[in-house]
Amino acid sequence: MGREVVQPPQQQQTVPYTVEQLVAVNPYNPDILPDLENYVNEQVSSQTYSLDANLCLLRLYQFEPERMSTQIVARILVKALMAMPAPDFSLCLFLIPERVQMEEQFKTLIVLSHYLETGRFRQFWDEAAKSRHIVEAVPGFEQAIQAYAIHVLSLTYQKVPRPVLAEAINIEGLSLDKFLEHQVANCGWILEKGHGRGQLIVLPRSEFNHPELKKNNADGIPFDHIARIFPILG
Repeated sequence: MGREVVQPPQQQQTVPYTVEQLVAVNPYNPDILPDLENYVNEQVSSQTYSLDANLCLLRLYQFEPERMSTQIVARILVKALMAMPAPDFSLCLFLIPERVQMEEQFKTLIVLSHYLETGRFRQFWDEAAKSRHIVEAVPGFEQAIQAYAIHVLSLTYQKVPRPVLAEAINIEGLSLDKFLEHQVANCGWILEKGHGRGQLIVLPRSEFNHPELKKNNADGIPFDHIARIFPILG
């Protein structure tokens, strides 16, 4: 059998830790703050995402307010918007002081979040166009919001009129034609002619837009179980 080699102490100290390990081992150590800030920028450049690391950084900013970078905080909130329908934006906002939230860029992000949560996509895209310097700093933002808009539509519609889809994802004309071609080829969408010259997009069937597909067996209570309760209540 091989012999286990133990590294000298000086070598052990040079072993790099991942950000996730730093967060897990000592999330309240202010010494890891620069690593977490760099990790936010890495998430932006590599189009990855770590809610736990970002929440940890926001908590450290609460203890070290003089070290807070509003640019980093804005990027965290934009990434959280991109994670919708997950409630990440609200979780992050809870850790940001109110005085910081009152800054113009954060008020804008809060308004954008409200528009997304209420499905007001036209207002969202109009507001986002006024604040391109905030949202365009994070690659993939537009595509993530388009995916969220499609998710919302799929919860409501079996067939979506072309103008409704165009407004929700902020794509029109030939660009929308190419987008639809891709969705038909790769995602199971179907194109139909609606009334007049309108076009309808048939979305894939799911338990949300076709309630009859929903499986209730696991969540439902068998009738015989309910029947046993009645004598007890009486």
